[in-house]
Amino acid sequence: MRDYDAATAFLGEWGRFQRLVFFLLSASIIPNGFNGMSVVFLAGTPEHRCVVPRGANLSGEWRNASIPLELRGGQEAPSRCRRYRLAALANFSALGLRPGSDVELEAVEQEPCLDGWEYSRDVYRSTIVTEWNLVCEDDWKAPLTTSLFFVGVLIGSFISGQLSDRFGRKSILFLTMAVQTGFSFLQIFSTSWEMFTVLFLIVGMGQISNYVVAFILGTEILGKSVRILFSTLGVCIFFAIGYMLLPLFAYFIRDWRMLLLALTVPGLFCIPLWWIIPESPRWLISQGRYKEAEAIIRKAAKINGIPAPSVLFGTAEMQDSKPQQQQKAILLDLFRTRNIATITIMSLLLWFFTSVGYFGLSLSTPDWHGNAYVNCFLSAVIEVPAYVIAWLLLRSLPRRYSLSGTFFLGGSVVLFIQLVPAELNILSVGLVMLGKFGITAAFSMLYVYNVELYPTVVRNMAVGATSTASRLGSIIAPYFVYLGAYNRFLPYILMGSLTVLIGIITLFLPESYGNPLPESFEQMLKVKCFRNRQQTTGIRSSKESPKSLITPL
Repeated sequence: MRDYDAATAFLGEWGRFQRLVFFLLSASIIPNGFNGMSVVFLAGTPEHRCVVPRGANLSGEWRNASIPLELRGGQEAPSRCRRYRLAALANFSALGLRPGSDVELEAVEQEPCLDGWEYSRDVYRSTIVTEWNLVCEDDWKAPLTTSLFFVGVLIGSFISGQLSDRFGRKSILFLTMAVQTGFSFLQIFSTSWEMFTVLFLIVGMGQISNYVVAFILGTEILGKSVRILFSTLGVCIFFAIGYMLLPLFAYFIRDWRMLLLALTVPGLFCIPLWWIIPESPRWLISQGRYKEAEAIIRKAAKINGIPAPSVLFGTAEMQDSKPQQQQKAILLDLFRTRNIATITIMSLLLWFFTSVGYFGLSLSTPDWHGNAYVNCFLSAVIEVPAYVIAWLLLRSLPRRYSLSGTFFLGGSVVLFIQLVPAELNILSVGLVMLGKFGITAAFSMLYVYNVELYPTVVRNMAVGATSTASRLGSIIAPYFVYLGAYNRFLPYILMGSLTVLIGIITLFLPESYGNPLPESFEQMLKVKCFRNRQQTTGIRSSKESPKSLITPL
């Protein structure tokens, strides 16, 4: 059986068909950008304090003194969760006593916010936090909401990887897009936090799952020289565009229900893509469906204005591939040998820790110094140069060194934040942005690297499994941010240390630079660590096997 890239080389690399697939699949990622980070504004926590009822029989002086002060960020501020006991204050007010001079406030008994909270509307008009009072004793519910969203993403990543390997890339792509859009719309009508969170979990099942399948579909349709461009400057930059649109929408629409509606509508524009985006010919061939694959390739040739060969897949080639057709892949195939198991375990660790760093920094934007909307926009903008640098690194340098270098950059810079003086807030924000730059560049390269390590029959399953590890990292990322309430530097120390650690782990992985995509398990077994690869190259050269020699991009 000829290599798929060789069989379709007559199509060219950047014809009208490839451009169409490139831009339409990339554009389908835009809703993922703003839906994935929407919780930053949907679950934003504004400044708040206990409500003091109008009928509390307090003088103006006592009403102003009814909230105790507490230290927050080195400064005194009104307590968010406590007030002085109103019955005692009413007695003092009736007796004509004055706070501070006649009554020592520190000695007055305190009580929780029995009558609810009043919220500042300077930043948010309404969020799920203000809607259902997710503060004080219930403040754990806000990060749990985010974590359960990523639990849904975890489930979706795992299921979609296996389903798309079994039922096709295209069907599962549009199914997950429908799940994301449909259940996001239902969230608008949530009547309780529990209802919102359950629907949010289901939205998560369709969110990054659709990203992963779109990535695989484009990778398998496009040629080798365009594949890296699609994986970095394509889907990643369009994801960043969606991410940049989020603070723009949120700035002008500060009610969470209307914001959610505005973020849901763009998903409907993806419906016509069903009749334009094709199924993956690689996947069809792996299933033995040669006629369907040939029809797609011939249609691509017609769109490109290129004559197709009279015979694309000969009878002998199809018969040679029959044993591969009978090979049914399962998740355990990712651990079938010591070499594959080592690659898989190390890949799982990389994705887990990278996700902790990426989502930890992204979700913490409201805690940065300055405007929450500007910070979120900057966090999105910094991803664009990160993806450009990732693309340049993937084109010219080995994968391991590119990944390791960006991990070391991101981790070391984030670790350095704790040494910045408190008065230099702008420098701290700049370092966080640089750390986000390094981790984002590494994250985008991980997708390409992972795809190059696994054969077609389990490629989507492998990406789904490693994406599952990534979601485990994203599930705990909100609690890294939550640790900032106890020590503002603790999240950065943890995220920086983990990022440096995976920079070291990356150096022990095999090098895939310059190799074709493996089509079978046997081809994957030839991928060794850097030293063994050099030895293998020497053996191949001695046997004069030109088909095995690949010129780097």
